[in-house]
Amino acid sequence: MGTRRRQGPVGLSAPARRRRPGPRKTDQAAPRPDDKPGLATRQAAHRILGAILDAKSSMDGLTDEVHGHPHYLALELRDRALVRAMLLASLRHYGDLDDTIRRFTEKPLPAGATGLRNILIAGLAQILFLDVPDHSAVDLAVTAAQADPRSRRFARLVNALLRRASRDKDGLLARFAEAPVRAPQWFADRLDAIHGPETAARIDACHRVEAPIDLTLKAGEQPQAAEWAEKLEAIVLPTGSLRLTGASREIPSLPGYDTGAWWVQDAAAAMPARLFGDLEGKRAADLCAAPGGKTAQMLDAGATVTALDLSANRLKRLHANLERLGLGSRCETVAVDMFAFAPEGPFDAVLLDAPCSSTGTVRRHPDVPFTKSPADIEKLAGLQARMLDHAATLVAPGGLLVFSNCSLDPLEGETVARDFAGNHPEFEIVPVTGDEAPGVENAVTPEGFLRLTPAHLDLGDPATSGVDGFFAARFRRLIG
Repeated sequence: MGTRRRQGPVGLSAPARRRRPGPRKTDQAAPRPDDKPGLATRQAAHRILGAILDAKSSMDGLTDEVHGHPHYLALELRDRALVRAMLLASLRHYGDLDDTIRRFTEKPLPAGATGLRNILIAGLAQILFLDVPDHSAVDLAVTAAQADPRSRRFARLVNALLRRASRDKDGLLARFAEAPVRAPQWFADRLDAIHGPETAARIDACHRVEAPIDLTLKAGEQPQAAEWAEKLEAIVLPTGSLRLTGASREIPSLPGYDTGAWWVQDAAAAMPARLFGDLEGKRAADLCAAPGGKTAQMLDAGATVTALDLSANRLKRLHANLERLGLGSRCETVAVDMFAFAPEGPFDAVLLDAPCSSTGTVRRHPDVPFTKSPADIEKLAGLQARMLDHAATLVAPGGLLVFSNCSLDPLEGETVARDFAGNHPEFEIVPVTGDEAPGVENAVTPEGFLRLTPAHLDLGDPATSGVDGFFAARFRRLIG
């Protein structure tokens, strides 16, 4: 009987593998330099990346400044920022990075080597997309592998693969640009099926670029929009929002923050509340109010608003922001499940910006496709339908009901809106017009719904183009 040869660790594929003379050294446990500068930061990023990809945990929750991952909270603020940057780059470009690992190795990584995968993904992200010295990214990735008993035997592979990526950086980036690898597959396939391959490719390109920051000016400041744009190093979008274009700055340091002249809100997210038009003297309800941008819009348009949210803490932050804007006096906040909300009387305007899969915000939250699934979309669509049915009971005769969410999926948008219209003869669809969607008129569907994707608002420069994905439908309760 022949001797069975033991399989060694995954090796680097040609041409990167080089044979050296002399006997091969056995893998040895290297000292664990736990105090090595930068190591704890990388290890935190590896652990959090694993929690996102394997446990489907939200990046926002894991990097929360109060309740976040313990290894994240143990870091200094500057190091936390680097962790977030590593996570964002790793997730935005995951398909390309994972494909690079596959191309650079002779055979796939072991099925259970998730820790090794995260070390390689984060190391590649630093080398290819972040302002981190290549030697530092390589050295700390190797050290992290040596410190992990499950990855220790692959430390040489980590070193060789990342060094090869460093040498071939320009070639890799050119390949990513020419033939990007989309991931996860379910999300790529769904975008193709819903929006068509051409639009899906444009959406995907937007998802790979950091989202710009948009501001909504208070109505009284709108006539001075050009002046504010100059002060803020911004451009005035056709929709009326301002988009920051200058160097990255802390939001509270910007002109107009302390005086409450504006608030942060994506241009797409600013559109649903505008569908109410003139709200002067009217009673309005925002049924899922936090973080409060749409509440502020309704108040700024003259309404008295009741703002609901399940979280009392989120409502406290909402009200603090309204106070900064000088809008808090006409807003009542109620921490309650909207299904249990029973006001004294109906409202002239009701906004239901419903919880959804958030697939329209992948530019800002690239973890979403990795933490959500088609089953989540179906479940959330059912919840939205029930919420919309309840919201309808709160609308006064002649009043308006706006249903919106930040999903790219028609199951959570058009389907819910159509079913509502079919099941509620006491409501009529009030079509959105092109005049109400300046610059994105092609986002108005034949039915009169608003369907925005990141592919809308192409300004010629990927860094300043695009909007969050959003859906909105407007209904009026009939009189009599």
